[in-house]
Amino acid sequence: MIKSFLISISFSTLLFSSQQILLVVADDFNSSTAKLTCIEDNQLICKDVKVNLGKNGLGWGIGLKEIPHAQNEPIKHEGDKRAPAGVFLLTESFGYTPQHQGKLPYLYADKNLICVDDSHSSFYNQIIEANGNEKSFEHMRRQDGQYRYGVVVAHNPNAVPMRGSCIFLHIQKEKNHPTVGCTSMEEEDLKKIIRWLDKKKHPLLIQIPQKYLKELTDIYPELIK
Repeated sequence: MIKSFLISISFSTLLFSSQQILLVVADDFNSSTAKLTCIEDNQLICKDVKVNLGKNGLGWGIGLKEIPHAQNEPIKHEGDKRAPAGVFLLTESFGYTPQHQGKLPYLYADKNLICVDDSHSSFYNQIIEANGNEKSFEHMRRQDGQYRYGVVVAHNPNAVPMRGSCIFLHIQKEKNHPTVGCTSMEEEDLKKIIRWLDKKKHPLLIQIPQKYLKELTDIYPELIK
């Protein structure tokens, strides 16, 4: 049984130390779509932004804080086509142009930049310049343009093997098209969010199913303005 007071203790410290929050709420763990709300300094910045989640919905990931949850709910694993649920730092933006005017650290996705998804690699869940020895990875300069703009989600920051890697906010393939584990949206919505995000404001992604929203909003009512 979920203990609301434990959730309140965890989030009161977490949320009020963060000045920018992206809240993504799905109907349930099997939903492949959700709505995104942006909050800054207790003020609503945007709401009802349509986003796409993993083909198989959500699974509890490894983030900044663990949300107490039922033991029988899905857990995020490598290759499960679920987006991670939880609370995650947003650490860098990335894209195809050498220069960027945003307020997050920026990664230029040239043809050699990759993200390693091989759990046996010492570079698992890291974005690196390819050296030719990697066994499994994805190119950050995708031919389909979905990574033309993006944001790194700090899921599984300690690279626990098989718990999931290379999680981003990125451009959707097409309307209502699920991802293999990231959160995608229309290009213009993503560009606005990237311009808004500021490292100094410690931006967070909070991604949850609807059933966990009440515990958040009891202590942070701005999330449902």
